[in-house]
Amino acid sequence: MKLAQMNLQGSAVRKLGALIGDRVLDLSGFALNCNAAEWLRDEPEMLKVIERGEGGLADIAELLKSAASGESRADQFLYSLDLVTFLPAVYPSKILAIGRNYVDHAIEGGSQPPTAPLIFNKLANSLSAHNSPIVLHGISTQIDYEAELAVIIGRKAKMVSEADALGYVFGYSLINDVSARDLQFGDGQWVRGKGLDGFAPLGPFITTRDEIRDVQALHIEGRLNGEMMQSSSTSKMIFGVAYLVSYISQGITLEPGDVIATGTPDGVGIFRKPPVLLKDGDVYEVTVEGLGTLRNHVIAE
Repeated sequence: MKLAQMNLQGSAVRKLGALIGDRVLDLSGFALNCNAAEWLRDEPEMLKVIERGEGGLADIAELLKSAASGESRADQFLYSLDLVTFLPAVYPSKILAIGRNYVDHAIEGGSQPPTAPLIFNKLANSLSAHNSPIVLHGISTQIDYEAELAVIIGRKAKMVSEADALGYVFGYSLINDVSARDLQFGDGQWVRGKGLDGFAPLGPFITTRDEIRDVQALHIEGRLNGEMMQSSSTSKMIFGVAYLVSYISQGITLEPGDVIATGTPDGVGIFRKPPVLLKDGDVYEVTVEGLGTLRNHVIAE
């Protein structure tokens, strides 16, 4: 299933949604209508779904089954995508990101592929959503895009084995690791260049793990104003998802809802000749096979 956090028709009330065809079911309202899954009415946030594990997903599956039956008058709780304001797919305790995790991306930047995962963090203030703007902060003149697969942790993971690691994954989403290159390279470390406000659009949906047969065989691409800039496969990751979850968990406890941004393939703007950097009016789209598309427009500060 594909799940989202959202507002409806300009309301500020947070809702949980599930994609049905080309519409989104308001799970919170539908649960109230069906007098079912009381927790969905009281706690309409993704983290609560994740923390409830299989039981929470089972409740949602029952609601989706009821909606599909046509006997529950679900139409009044189904909304077209243009009536939905997406929120970040989850509000995690931390966002950990992996640098240079595709060989071609390391090479295009003049670096040797790393022998161990290069881990950095995206800050909470960088979290953003599908259709939200990427702001061209005035302190940078080199703001770049990075299409990435995001891993959403499903349960507490500490010192897990690689063989067991995927069992700790709740699902997958899309993330744009927006980067201020002049700050990233000039500071000597990446916190500021990667952590400016709005530099981590995440969503629109989380696709639950059971829908993805092989996470290391997904096409990933990024398009700038409709033009293909990045095109690769998760099979080309240096360190796969299972390895990353295991590796990180050896010393950093992963909590439900935590996000791992797994690295970007080649084709980023800064290393093109001449560089192609984000400008006012641009639209960047991240697409991962089976997960959908994350779209953000770019605006001047």
